[in-house]
Amino acid sequence: MPVQAQIESTLNEALAPTFLDVANESHMHSVPPNSETHFRVVAVSDAFAGQRKVARHQRIYGLLAEQLAGPVHALALQLYTPEEWREREEQVRPSPDCLGGSKAES
Repeated sequence: MPVQAQIESTLNEALAPTFLDVANESHMHSVPPNSETHFRVVAVSDAFAGQRKVARHQRIYGLLAEQLAGPVHALALQLYTPEEWREREEQVRPSPDCLGGSKAES
């Protein structure tokens, strides 16, 4: 199963999100074509209620420990409760440009 599908399946099962967007952003980095190493996750779930940002991130890192120990090099997280998501007007923040590796060299 592709890494992106593993991430989606794990998070859907554990969080029952009202919104989930898992984007493979590997193409934006200095990696071989078709890599699955850099991901952005936007998840909206009641499971985040009462949790600070650090606790939310720790929860995701725990759920995706297998992928983070293997193929996943970077994971950008945007984690919200449904109320926070509505306050953001349901907008996904774009990831910044990669400045590492050969992309920074000119």
